[in-house]
Amino acid sequence: MQRLYFLPAERTSKTTTAGTESMEHHEGMAHGDAMPAEGKVVVETPDYTSVAGPVKEQIKSVIDSYLKLKDNLVASDAQKAQEDAKAVLATADKVDVSALQGEQKAFAEEKLGEVKQSASKIAEATDLAAQRGQLELLSEATFALTKAFGASDQTLYYQHCPMANNDQGAYWLSSNQEIRNPYFGEQMLKCGSTEETIN
Repeated sequence: MQRLYFLPAERTSKTTTAGTESMEHHEGMAHGDAMPAEGKVVVETPDYTSVAGPVKEQIKSVIDSYLKLKDNLVASDAQKAQEDAKAVLATADKVDVSALQGEQKAFAEEKLGEVKQSASKIAEATDLAAQRGQLELLSEATFALTKAFGASDQTLYYQHCPMANNDQGAYWLSSNQEIRNPYFGEQMLKCGSTEETIN
């Protein structure tokens, strides 16, 4: 059996010029469409895929609204992103968890709460940087809901940019394997990698 050794990624220093991230340390960052290691899990979720009823379809609507929002952040269109965030909020409000029991219900309520919290902050913001600052929580919560309830009928890619959030790194969800970075848009469109895939 072959042994694999994983070394921690080297941290890069942050350089800021006139409020924009310097691309000085951009070389060597993960780019393009590298597929994750087989079976890699970034977000641990319980398995509620056996849940029946409308909740899966309702979560699918949240995903669809989220993907439009993410695409408009890639396009650096703050106004459309603001409108899309209102749509995410509206679809999240329509998810009916009343038929769920115990831990399923608690999990769904917690993640939907995070979706609503971050979507409402994006909807209130007119500034792209402020909108992008809320995307990480929205992405994590949407991905966790989707994965836990098996609520997608398409392949989804959980992608990561190591330079987002002041070099802390941040994730987003995409229906496209090709990297299109919503945290930097055209500035660093292909900066990132696919970290987990759900079918």
